[in-house]
Amino acid sequence: MTVVGGGIGGLATALALAQRGASVSLLEQAPAISEVGAGLQISPNGWRVLEALGLSDTLAATSPRSQAVHLRDFRRGAGVFSLPLTRPDEPWYLVHRADLVAALAQGAVAAGVTLRLGVRVAAVEPGPMETLLRLADGQVETHGLTIAADGLHSPARAVLNPKSRPFFTGQVAWRCTVRVPSALPPDAHVFMGPGRHLVRYPLRDGRLVNIVAVEERDAWAAEGWHHRDDPAHLARAFTDFCPEVRALLERAEEVHLWGLFRHPVAPVWHEHHLALLGDAAHPTLPFLAQGANMALEDAYVLARCLAEDPDPQAAFARYAGLRRPRTARIVQAATDNATHYHLRPGPMRFAAHGALRLANRYAPHLVRAKFDWVYRHDVTA
Repeated sequence: MTVVGGGIGGLATALALAQRGASVSLLEQAPAISEVGAGLQISPNGWRVLEALGLSDTLAATSPRSQAVHLRDFRRGAGVFSLPLTRPDEPWYLVHRADLVAALAQGAVAAGVTLRLGVRVAAVEPGPMETLLRLADGQVETHGLTIAADGLHSPARAVLNPKSRPFFTGQVAWRCTVRVPSALPPDAHVFMGPGRHLVRYPLRDGRLVNIVAVEERDAWAAEGWHHRDDPAHLARAFTDFCPEVRALLERAEEVHLWGLFRHPVAPVWHEHHLALLGDAAHPTLPFLAQGANMALEDAYVLARCLAEDPDPQAAFARYAGLRRPRTARIVQAATDNATHYHLRPGPMRFAAHGALRLANRYAPHLVRAKFDWVYRHDVTA
């Protein structure tokens, strides 16, 4: 089997397949398996997959276990709602993306996966007996079962869904990590402002802080995580936020900016011996922290379907049938969260925040239960 893409979804898929006895080759366009500094919130549904893959102990040793998510007002930093994450059977971890990628890569190699680095797939042609890959260097290769886990610009996605078109949401996001003098508690904080919000949480030893900040704007920005921006632009966009946020942004030295585009969940996930996985099938906006978790779930479900059904077409159909409804619902929930975070001053914001404060005082379990369908789902059961 061949996996295209050496990110979280591709590496998890290669590892899950190899652990079930498959011979797997992974193609990655970069010259090395690596990841830039950024954080991830791995919720219980994703953590269960990491446990099943045998990686949870390694990652738990270097990643803080999150205790709560706090929604806060932008101007004063006052609390609006706090969601405890302390159920013993539902672990949440704040994971450095590079640590997760490294653990998956090491696990894949140990399981016998062959890594082919510096190989960029430029075009894909699915066929009834084999999948043809046209590489960027002009070579043409034929492969059997092929899993495209190469992101939202996947050539395989374009082939299977030629009419799928993204649109700019009118939002841009910055991301960066900063060092702070002393370790922060292992909580995630969301500062909600008019047309903007900022998320921060600690990584590793607690002194490295991950920041994701989103702003609504008319000016278009390029899609992709690797576009550098001036830290002053980020600081300026949040200049009216509370001193805690401003002090944190003053420490930013390297910042990346990208435009947020809404991609439809792919109508077609597979054809012949080719299937899509992760962002290639269901790109999501970063407002529910489920991109990596969905990719981990995909990987486990696909590997299980292929192991349990000797007919690849039937296995792919079962995988798509299991995953498409859930991922579509998560993508929509993430889109809806942007509206909830960005309410402008007025009756609607007053009512919404007032309702959250009341719920926080009298019935916090009701708010948590609203997303139990996301976090308590267990694809390994």
